[in-house]
Amino acid sequence: MERWNTTVTEFILVGFPTLYGYGPLLFACLLLVYILTIAGNVIIFVLVRLDSRLHTPMYFFISILSFLEIWYTAVTIPKMLINLLVPRKSIHFNSCLLQTYFFHSLGASECYLLTTMAYDRYLAICHPLYYPSIMNSSMTLKLVVACFSLGFLCPIAEVILISRLPFCGSNEIQHIFCDFPPLLSLACTDTYINVLADFVINSFIILVTFTFIMISYIKIIIAILKIRTSTGRIKAFSTCVAHLTVVLLFFTCIVFMYVRLTKSYSLYYDRVLAYDRTVGLTFVVFTPLANPIIYGLRNQEIKKCIYKYLLTEHFLCLFHNVCSRIVVKI
Repeated sequence: MERWNTTVTEFILVGFPTLYGYGPLLFACLLLVYILTIAGNVIIFVLVRLDSRLHTPMYFFISILSFLEIWYTAVTIPKMLINLLVPRKSIHFNSCLLQTYFFHSLGASECYLLTTMAYDRYLAICHPLYYPSIMNSSMTLKLVVACFSLGFLCPIAEVILISRLPFCGSNEIQHIFCDFPPLLSLACTDTYINVLADFVINSFIILVTFTFIMISYIKIIIAILKIRTSTGRIKAFSTCVAHLTVVLLFFTCIVFMYVRLTKSYSLYYDRVLAYDRTVGLTFVVFTPLANPIIYGLRNQEIKKCIYKYLLTEHFLCLFHNVCSRIVVKI
């Protein structure tokens, strides 16, 4: 198969064309959401590192999830912000491929990380006596490395296949960011192999990880129901509610976006495209914002740390020290 046609060197991200008349307002709203997302995830990540009470496997995985979300949003939202202000919403072919690769790599890594977090909760509740010896610091680090390694390996085949496609017609991507399905719809040749590879890889990642998570939680619920006291049941279940909420929100979006064995959308093209963009916007913008809110507001230990470090004199002292160092360096 020949390399893509040189007549198409860049793509135009169409996004929501009917809303671009409100560009400055949308820019302000998206920027606010982005700042809150970064701030919330940074706060959780830093708090877990600062407070010794949070130096447990569960909070370590939560901090890694926050770290992942920081980079996950950085892949797409800055470009979306720029496109709201500039008249020509273009992206170079190589930049488009890189955005797609990192978007899927970090997304796959999050799938594996959420699965690891479910396994951690399963061990803690179903096998509490063996938990400290199994889920030690060395094991948690190995699991995180494995999640990112597998995540960054998964989209390589898809990127290689799509980089070899010819693009010689329209260069308008009917989406708010670069992604495999809208790119495949622009190819000037048969993309059956690409669509099949995309479907198989995404289905494997999504279905295997989600099935493993659900099996873990079925066993967790069975174990919780065997606890004699209601206080014990509530305490055990409360440690899982936040993670389960994040899992359902995350997997609901990606199932609608990627488990599709076709490069076209349907006969109702415009309507379904608008639907895909809306789901994509929810997935890219609001899901990363929901994670720190869910973990921060529902987790008593994190709320205590927020009060300790951010709402008392500890924060003022820390802020003063940071500012002093900055002034000295200047």
